[in-house]
Amino acid sequence: MLCCMSATRTQVYLTEQQRQRIDELAGIEGVTLAEIVRRALDAYFSSYIPDASESFSHTFGAATDIEVPSRDEWQRG
Repeated sequence: MLCCMSATRTQVYLTEQQRQRIDELAGIEGVTLAEIVRRALDAYFSSYIPDASESFSHTFGAATDIEVPSRDEWQRG
């Protein structure tokens, strides 16, 4: 439900089949196309678990000028 949140307008391109299926579902449920898309995105994001190893591989070595203290300087708690 959009009533209590801010929103931005976004344009996307759908295949004919995607649009037809969304229109059918929107008609059955009595909601707008936008509501169907928002629900689909919410469902996707609620089950999405990012792969940390992929993030690490994209950023490894990015900070080439970083100074790492020797192990002797690490505090042990």
